Amino acid sequence: MTLADRPWLGAYAPGVPADLEPLDEPLTAALERSAAAHPSRVALDFMGAVTTYDTLWRRVQHAAEALREIGVRKGDRVALVLPNCATHVVAFYAVLRLGAVVVEHNPTYSADELAHQLADSGATTAVVWEVAAAAVLAAQPRTQVRTVVVVDLTRDLPSAKRAALHLPVPAARKLRSAMRAPLAAGAHVLRWHRLVSAARALPADHPHPTAEDIALLQYTGGTTGVPKGAILRHRNLVANAAQGAAWTQHREAEETIGAALPFFHAFGMTLCLTYAIRIAATVVVFPKFDVDQVLAAQRRRPLTFFPGVPPMFERLATAAKAQGVDMTSCRHAISGAMSLPTETARAWEEVTGGILVEGYGLTETSPVILGNPMSPDRRPGYLGIPFPSSRMRVVDPDDPTVEVPPGERGELLVAGPQVFDGYWEHPADTAAVLLEIDGRTWLRTGDIVVVEEAGFVRLVDRIKEVIITGGFNVYPSQVEDLLREMPEIGDVAVVGIPGGGDLGEKVVAAIVLAEGVTKVELSAVRAWSEQRLARYAHPRDLVIVPELPRSQIGKVLRRVVREQIVSRG
Repeated sequence: MTLADRPWLGAYAPGVPADLEPLDEPLTAALERSAAAHPSRVALDFMGAVTTYDTLWRRVQHAAEALREIGVRKGDRVALVLPNCATHVVAFYAVLRLGAVVVEHNPTYSADELAHQLADSGATTAVVWEVAAAAVLAAQPRTQVRTVVVVDLTRDLPSAKRAALHLPVPAARKLRSAMRAPLAAGAHVLRWHRLVSAARALPADHPHPTAEDIALLQYTGGTTGVPKGAILRHRNLVANAAQGAAWTQHREAEETIGAALPFFHAFGMTLCLTYAIRIAATVVVFPKFDVDQVLAAQRRRPLTFFPGVPPMFERLATAAKAQGVDMTSCRHAISGAMSLPTETARAWEEVTGGILVEGYGLTETSPVILGNPMSPDRRPGYLGIPFPSSRMRVVDPDDPTVEVPPGERGELLVAGPQVFDGYWEHPADTAAVLLEIDGRTWLRTGDIVVVEEAGFVRLVDRIKEVIITGGFNVYPSQVEDLLREMPEIGDVAVVGIPGGGDLGEKVVAAIVLAEGVTKVELSAVRAWSEQRLARYAHPRDLVIVPELPRSQIGKVLRRVVREQIVSRG
């Protein structure tokens, strides 16, 4: 393959290969390998509680046997409704070791949101944080979930911190209430730590999953806004972890990665759960992003690599500079999920002396498919260039078989070993995004881009109307469907508006009042949405309009709504 075929190869950092050999192994192979090669190396640091690679692999084997004893079998879907913690890592790999399928869920989701995803996946077992247990149990009658296993997050803390939670002081009570929650009387649940501590190790001869087996169902709105489970096989996730290792050229058993991105999000899952384990990194796990916690960890265990979203980098750079925290150990960082402002990259690199680059991907690509080179050739403001073994083409959105000339706008199509096989039990949606062209399977991203010199990709617009706020996807149709049930609202269009501060975009609802209603308050709308939506999906602003612009067939033109709101200032 020549530079004429793939012009971006000339921008690769020295040592990054154009292609990788296919890897015929399951995700669990990397963990088993790291445990054998580096048994005493710290794999996880959760709030100061350390787990070595040998201990992590041993816990995974005991957890796998515990799950097998309660009925989990190969191909079963197991829902994980957990924040970042050591148990999340153990449960993730234990499910995979059995040949079962992980289904990741946001633990802040409402019962309605969880019910849809749990029912759609057909999950029969759910491993759930105590705080999320009420929502899961409320959703359970509408799903196939038979067994709920609850996790006490405080059991992952160092013993001294766990003991301090019982002190009769306000700080201890506040932290305890944030990490734990009482269960309803009569709730039929099992206890994770009790099950795992009582279980033997899974027999060594228990069949391993294959590269072709499904590893993960990751829910995404795709191009329609209706949440669907992206089918990611072991080979997809292994390929993306290997691509990341080749791209960063990080040294095995020498990196320390800050895991503030949520594991239930595709970005955090790959960078902090699969890629990190593949290179035997020490993963410093944060239950949620907190500037002070990250800086405290930096003093205790200096990070060398930090994946995040732009607001994280901006806040950390500002705080580190103000507090005099040495961040120069952090040589590399990668930003995703939203556009990286040039000033944020500059501030981070000034504080660390390292490199911050932007990457691009989708849940359907495991998730990373483009990235800026980890070198001085990086280009701020660009999504980057294709990863090793990946391809791209830019096409006419109305006829994706027709490529547009270089430098012109078109829809981005991508291909590679990390690209998914389709949506779980949604063949029509799969057919809409996966195309066979010239003997290769291409994914329609729904993003409008321009490919410029040396193959660098610049994002121009989104065909998809997904709102990206704080790194999370908000699907306008879901918010609209809920708000239309509010008696004061006659009609509504929900759009994302730039200028959401740390959020990137803010969710704005354009509302047509119901007949006879003269006013509706934002607080009332948010109180209504809190019943069934995650906090980040709530409207942050309202605009009252006499009517909504529509197409000739009656479809609300969200793009026009957005333009009208922006023009109002």
